Amino acid sequence: MVAEIQMPKLGATMEKGTIIEWFKNEGDSVELGEPILEIMTDKINMEVEAISSGILLKKLFEVDTEVPVLVPIAYIGELGENIAEKLVDQTKNETENNKSMVNEGGEIKSEKPSLQSTFIDSKIRRTPAALKLAQRHGLDLSKIKGSGPKNRIHQKDVELYMKDNSVPISPLAQKIVAEHNIDLSSRQSVHTKIQSEDVLKGISRTTSSSVNYNGIRKVVGERMAKSAHTAPHVTINTEVDMTNTMDMRNSLLEKIQSKTGYRLSYTEIIVKSVAHTIKSHPMLNASLNGNQIDLHSEINIGVAVAIPNGLVVPVIRNANQKGFSDLAVESKNLAKKVRENKINADELQGGTFTISNLGMYDVDSFTPIINQPESAILGVGRIREQVVSHNGAIEVRPYMSLSLSFDHRVIDGAPAAHFLTDLKAVLEKPYELMI
Repeated sequence: MVAEIQMPKLGATMEKGTIIEWFKNEGDSVELGEPILEIMTDKINMEVEAISSGILLKKLFEVDTEVPVLVPIAYIGELGENIAEKLVDQTKNETENNKSMVNEGGEIKSEKPSLQSTFIDSKIRRTPAALKLAQRHGLDLSKIKGSGPKNRIHQKDVELYMKDNSVPISPLAQKIVAEHNIDLSSRQSVHTKIQSEDVLKGISRTTSSSVNYNGIRKVVGERMAKSAHTAPHVTINTEVDMTNTMDMRNSLLEKIQSKTGYRLSYTEIIVKSVAHTIKSHPMLNASLNGNQIDLHSEINIGVAVAIPNGLVVPVIRNANQKGFSDLAVESKNLAKKVRENKINADELQGGTFTISNLGMYDVDSFTPIINQPESAILGVGRIREQVVSHNGAIEVRPYMSLSLSFDHRVIDGAPAAHFLTDLKAVLEKPYELMI
């Protein structure tokens, strides 16, 4: 019996996923639970496993294709099973602008490059990565033998061709090609090999380099733009005297490190302080849901973690119920899993308030964008020494800036200011967190 593999839906906000890599080819044997492809969601990369054992009969989408959630992406069954009927059923779900047909071999041909996409702008079957590499080096794809199904050309085929044919281009010319993403197919040379002057022809002096706006960078950008344009953001700021917090951290460092193997950071202290303060300010732990405001019973703090070309927010659940040792372990482990791309979807779901800490940089304050559907986010700046008047004397004391952005549809200015004032008080007398 044919089993259908769908693009998984990993959360309420997930609408689509991008296929990053296929681990199996059509005709390969697969075992139940064996990873068959890798996808990228709006938050993480993850492997999709086979839901049954058998043969991978059909891959419906190529690498780099965005696919809506719950849409079939592959079929697994017994060798020789007919899947033409399933393919026909699937094409019926396409819109009128995506008219498709199924040939005798069961292959879908579509006017829309999403289903069984072959990225056709020529008769040569090749992946986007192969096309990009070939264009960069000015190669004729018709001369390259593809190793994929139906002789599709993959990036490794282009690389092998280049190795075997020693593309005649000078090192400086190659560097310019890479920096400016130049298509060499139209470049002519009077030399025995392509030189720098050949690739510089036609390049404007004002031409700047660029990077692709896709993947995680695009997802983060779209989510931030949607939040900024949907929720009326208001940001308020305050400064906190961190003298007592620094003293407390120093007194706990050795004990917590001895117990857990991790050093207590200011991030964990801020997480604990925020979770403690939110208990008295439930509107900061709420979400707008249509015509009602949901007040969450759990206090789940998301901590923004920067990764190359993006931002991921793992969630510390029930942060108000955890001590500094537990927070140090969980925070460090989550951040490590994010950076190693081992975080799972459950660890990114259910946040009710987010903290974005840029204190490790020379940033005093900033305006954070709310991580919807939450109603507020706290931006944390660096700790820096300031000359202040304290108890009638001039002193140099460490201060840290806090920036609270909140959704004005859910929270008014006075309640938000009350929360920030109480949070400041907690951080200036942090030993109360241990009571």
